[in-house]
Amino acid sequence: MFADRASIHLVAGRGGNGCVSFRREKYVPKGGPDGGDGSGNQRSGKSGEDLLVPVPPGTLVVDESTGATVADLVEPGATYVAARGGRGGRGNARFATPTRQAPRNAEPGTDGEERRIRLELRLIADVGLVGLPNVGKSTLLSRLSAARPKIADYPFTTLEPHLGIVRVDAERSFVMADLPGLIEGAHAGKGLGLEFLRHVWRTRILLVLIDSLSPDPGRDLGVLLGELEAYHEDLTRKPRIVALSRSDLAVDDRSAEPPFPLEAARWGGSISGVTGEGTRELLDQIWIMLLASGGSDADRWNGDPVAGIQE
Repeated sequence: MFADRASIHLVAGRGGNGCVSFRREKYVPKGGPDGGDGSGNQRSGKSGEDLLVPVPPGTLVVDESTGATVADLVEPGATYVAARGGRGGRGNARFATPTRQAPRNAEPGTDGEERRIRLELRLIADVGLVGLPNVGKSTLLSRLSAARPKIADYPFTTLEPHLGIVRVDAERSFVMADLPGLIEGAHAGKGLGLEFLRHVWRTRILLVLIDSLSPDPGRDLGVLLGELEAYHEDLTRKPRIVALSRSDLAVDDRSAEPPFPLEAARWGGSISGVTGEGTRELLDQIWIMLLASGGSDADRWNGDPVAGIQE
């Protein structure tokens, strides 16, 4: 099962109390205070070990009491201290002075931090596949990469994101994400709603697929863009390519000109994930757009980006 959210209650360890102790040893008169920070003989108590919780790159850490994002763990190896342990108390040896040689006081330890956080994964991908249900997103990903998402002839076969590494050629590659189908009202929770839109956030560019068999492809495009804008207007500012999918089933050829206004998008032509028609030209366009937006992230992860990616 794909898990992209978790709420965690954290309680860090408590610091130990300082010790009140005096040295008692034969032939050592007036040994003086030797209470350490947690033990006698000026010794400290054992420090607790850190508990490390590994998470995939792209994880947000949200404080549930305030709703504020406190960390965004994008880079591999990034860390965040979510709850600090309590400070240990000082023993009476720490309080000895020339004028106060036998102190009988020590400090208590302090409690560790306690808080509840929420971990949210937002997948890191170069290209995000956007489209209504059953427009051929999964078929296209399986054609272009080794990913094998579920494919069937009914809506919402994709219930969780899938990642695949797409090879343009021997030296060029990028990460593509197949995301659950988007329907009208998704921003308000309809269909898979936020389960989809949250993962669009980090993609560099959007590949918008419109069904070649749709009776009104222009309306389909308007629905998709409207849902992205309703979730957050920044999503509509992402560079995007619009293409007609499932061209192998279309009666007429629409590859030359788009049958709708592109609204500042690049035209990707008519493609088919089944036959591969138009995909070579589409990959070239994607690569050009990725270079314009800063390049691909595929090489950042050294072959191990996010659990579940398939090359």
